[in-house]
Amino acid sequence: MKRVLSMLLVFALLLGTGGCQSAKDASGQYRLSKDGEAILTGDEFQNAQVSEDNYRVFYEIFVGSFSDSDGDGVGDLKGILNRMDYLNDGDPASGLSLGVEGLWLSPIFKSQSYHKYDVNDYYAIDPAFGTMDDLQALVDECHSRNVKVILDLPINHTGPLNQWFGNFTRAHREGNTSDEWYDFYCYYHDGEAAPTGRRFNRLSGTSDWYECNFSDDMPELNFDSEAVRQAVLDVAEYYLDLGVDGFRFDAAKYIYFGDNARSSDFWQWYIGELKAQYPEIYTVAEVWDADSVTDAYYPALNCFNFTISQTGGLIAETAKKGNVNVYTSYVDQYLDEIHALNPDAMIVPFIANHDTDRAAGYLTVASWQMQMAANLYILSSGSPFLYYGEELGMRGSRGGSNTDANRRLAMLWGDGDTVRDPVGADYAAENQTTATVESLKGDGNSLLSYYKKLIMIRNANPEISRGDYTALNVTDSKVGGFIARWNGSAVCVIHNTTLSKKTIDLSQLTSEQFTTLAAVIGQEDATLDGTLLTIGSMTSVVLR
Repeated sequence: MKRVLSMLLVFALLLGTGGCQSAKDASGQYRLSKDGEAILTGDEFQNAQVSEDNYRVFYEIFVGSFSDSDGDGVGDLKGILNRMDYLNDGDPASGLSLGVEGLWLSPIFKSQSYHKYDVNDYYAIDPAFGTMDDLQALVDECHSRNVKVILDLPINHTGPLNQWFGNFTRAHREGNTSDEWYDFYCYYHDGEAAPTGRRFNRLSGTSDWYECNFSDDMPELNFDSEAVRQAVLDVAEYYLDLGVDGFRFDAAKYIYFGDNARSSDFWQWYIGELKAQYPEIYTVAEVWDADSVTDAYYPALNCFNFTISQTGGLIAETAKKGNVNVYTSYVDQYLDEIHALNPDAMIVPFIANHDTDRAAGYLTVASWQMQMAANLYILSSGSPFLYYGEELGMRGSRGGSNTDANRRLAMLWGDGDTVRDPVGADYAAENQTTATVESLKGDGNSLLSYYKKLIMIRNANPEISRGDYTALNVTDSKVGGFIARWNGSAVCVIHNTTLSKKTIDLSQLTSEQFTTLAAVIGQEDATLDGTLLTIGSMTSVVLR
């Protein structure tokens, strides 16, 4: 654990103007294009650079709900391709596009469900989403703009119409134990004791029961089978050869249900095999559990951090006038923990995704809680993921209907896009934000522009995401931050989540000289006079 530095909070008004820097919050610094779109022009992010590594901001797209190119109401791959200028126009300092440098696509493989997590053919794009040529075109266009593409790959289970499961069923009906497909899925026979804590369903036409912990329509593969291991390895290699940059692995801890040790061993083998051929592969696992559990998987691959996400996570708690020091101290400790397990490990933060209620439902834009939450996880270490529509303040929750479809609602373009809400969604329209991309794009002070600016500030200060992280402990205050050192340079990021202006003496922070107020983003302004930093409420700064 790195030593947590102590910093004395000084409650004093900043007197005099001699030598005082002021970096006005540039949320209002913009001009309009000929098409009426806000172009951000602040000096503090005009040196934004493209990322050459995996420390980049990703954007999760629930494909069927994003953008519809053919008028059938279902989002598709061409729809994403058509929206690339919105996502990333190829110029990191243009001030026009959102500026994300990675896309996570929800499952695109052939499936009978709207969500596609029950794959029936890993080698076919679901017709509702397009074709393999459409995927290739999207990948090629993304790469031309320095955007990586990762696919959501659910290999813990398949769909019931998958030919693998058909072959398994046939072998069991024939009682042919020598058939290569007989042990492809997990099962037990009548008369045997069912494994405890797991769910099984009768295999039609047999005296056997197949494992299906998530749903009857999601039979579980048997990873003790070498044939299964080779099959899922072949799938990943197929898409990597096509040009895909990596994968988000669904339900990673359920490879061996209830056995994290065996599951993590599998991932070390699997990722090891892939990295031997594709050393730059981007991989992240969904291990929805406490840090003590995700630690078991970090020797193999990065994991989403659930401790800081969602309604009760540290990001939301901090953004709601919470103590920044608690958050930054946690990040510091977590980074030390995972680096001890894997020197190349990254923290992968987020506030919401397709399986959680949307953040704008519990972090309001008017209170600046939503903006501060974004500051906390995007101006931080690692590779953050934002969920499509987060930048608009979209809302959505399971609600009384208890359906995840309400968390995966149609993107609000406002320009005639025909994409519709997924099957089963019934989220009340009056509870949704009235904002759309069309209504916000001409407003340099909108949440959309805020996210654009935030990502550009991050990309203009590469130390933030890549640097050696040292948390600051601001005594007697909720103001807090960290220093990040990388390639011989350092930046200091400080957040004020309180509702009042604060002044701190940087000379109490470190012997390093932070003399430049490189960026300010938030509700108010900030100034730097010598070593005295005055920072407005619900505001963050980057010092160099």
